[in-house]
Amino acid sequence: MTKNPSVLLLGNGAIARGLLESGCEVATAYPGTPSTEILEETIEQAAAAGIDITTEWSVNEKVAFDIALAAAMTGKRSATAMKQVGLNVASDSLLSAAYTGVVGGFLVVSCDDPGPHSSQTEQDSRLFALFAKVPVLDPSSPREAREMTAAAFPLSERHRIPVLLRPTTAVCHARQPIELRAAEKLARPAKFVRDPGRWAATPRFRLQLHRELNDKIEALRREFETSPFNGEDPGKGMLGILAGGIAWAVARDILAEEGWQVPLLKIGTPHPLPLGLAMRFVARHERVLVLEEPDYAIEVQIPDRRKVHGRMTGDVPRAGELTPEVMTRVIRRFLRGETHPIAAEPAAAEMDAPVESAPECAVCDSEPDEAPLPELPPGPAPTLCPGCGHRAAFFDLRRALPKAIYAGDIGCYTLGINQGAIDTCLDMGASITLANGFWHAYRRDRNDIPIVAVIGDSTFFHSGIPGLLNAVASGARFIVLVLDNGTVAMTGFQPTPAAGGADIEKVARALGVRFVESIDPFSTKDTIALLKRAHEFTRKPDGGIALVVARRPCALIVPPPPRGRIEVEPEKCTACDVCLRQCGCPALVKDADTGKVRIDRFRCNDCGNCIDACPPHAIGVGVPAGRTS
Repeated sequence: MTKNPSVLLLGNGAIARGLLESGCEVATAYPGTPSTEILEETIEQAAAAGIDITTEWSVNEKVAFDIALAAAMTGKRSATAMKQVGLNVASDSLLSAAYTGVVGGFLVVSCDDPGPHSSQTEQDSRLFALFAKVPVLDPSSPREAREMTAAAFPLSERHRIPVLLRPTTAVCHARQPIELRAAEKLARPAKFVRDPGRWAATPRFRLQLHRELNDKIEALRREFETSPFNGEDPGKGMLGILAGGIAWAVARDILAEEGWQVPLLKIGTPHPLPLGLAMRFVARHERVLVLEEPDYAIEVQIPDRRKVHGRMTGDVPRAGELTPEVMTRVIRRFLRGETHPIAAEPAAAEMDAPVESAPECAVCDSEPDEAPLPELPPGPAPTLCPGCGHRAAFFDLRRALPKAIYAGDIGCYTLGINQGAIDTCLDMGASITLANGFWHAYRRDRNDIPIVAVIGDSTFFHSGIPGLLNAVASGARFIVLVLDNGTVAMTGFQPTPAAGGADIEKVARALGVRFVESIDPFSTKDTIALLKRAHEFTRKPDGGIALVVARRPCALIVPPPPRGRIEVEPEKCTACDVCLRQCGCPALVKDADTGKVRIDRFRCNDCGNCIDACPPHAIGVGVPAGRTS
């Protein structure tokens, strides 16, 4: 049997090789030591091997994350890479993505820098995974980093969850021979399936998604009990060492060099921690030393720490890299019995608890509630206010581009979900970045599908500008629809930067957007025509991003001028409910007796927004404005 050729690669190059061999189609990154070479190597190795992959250096880590996430939402395998402080920038998206989940495998590579050698913090991405409730794999060598990369994609797809790979500087910049394998070829055309309860979940749905996420974590914990990335090197005596990542590799070498025959348990899946495996190891020994860096992500998850010594007890330095010299001193002190006393005695109930089986909760010592949380009571769905310009814009958008993907954002306009005009809602600014990712995914299949990013004026200034800059720089083709109501309406009418002189259109042009126009969304025919023209611009050979500003003041600050007394002619109403679905104004109500629509005069402000939403033309002006009945 012919052996596959091997090549000497950096750890980051091994990760890149794992991406290419796993059929990853979209890879993004923002540079930062020790992660930079991952995308560099991906680009170079793909070119050398003739592998087709879309790569992008994004303007920041959040933009990179969102673009790769959007590709995974269409079923593509995708990855994004950054250093540990870059994960701070992408954290908003990471936490939401854990709730929404993914379709195609999605790998987030966050490279930690114990020491630190070139970073402003020594933070531990494994603790971020614990906080975000996503699984994390912790490689001990370049070769294992490649293996974990390959395993991460099917793991992500089985559980429909982002997976975090956490190599440290010592792994990223080590070199090791890597056996080359053929790249997996996946026939997966991009297909975004609308599911507003997941992709554009409102708080009511987010509660259910959180419960679903908790179930995923427990399923992952069970799977990690038998993971090949965990295992024990047998030894002698009643002292044991539990280690993860590069700390395990260093500890193993030290034990071999010093001739210390100590049982050594390797944990390559630090979250969710395989508690059965860990606690059985702890139970078999008088004392256990936990070696990990740069913090105590494994140690903190062990519910019964009466026998455990590590960073939390001060037996391992609480800061700094565990170099071979440092670790040798730590292990020697441990074997001599020179350990710090456990800080607190466990409670009586804890002392009597069995340790052979894993408790329900990975972090605290208390048992979860026996009864499930009650479901929220049904109630009316939140909706846009009567006379809201956003409602008109959504109606116009659905008429102009009914088959588009509508990437949404955070604000009042998230309620466009009720009109079928919002498909996603991840976090602030993600409408533009997800639209960019959808464009990448569909462009790979040469599928020209309309894509619209819907964002509010305040959110545009908050975090939409970097995404727009990135979209222009990457040559993306989609519409950005800015809904400008002149205020931060959802949180109490605070001023936007426009009050100080900032101008959305000027900002867009300065970023390189060449199609920039504004319109009053109440002008339905003109708005529909403009959106169609914007779409045509995105499809032209010399086209690009098209930005449309739909501008109308918030109806609660500047009520729309009445068009007259709006009425429904019962004889013409066919009870088709199209006006309720496509307009969705709370002043439109269904009569319980007749099944037809009528006007709630208490709520109606006679804006006339609903007139165009009635196919049989049963809604109209009964009494013209300025006249009395």
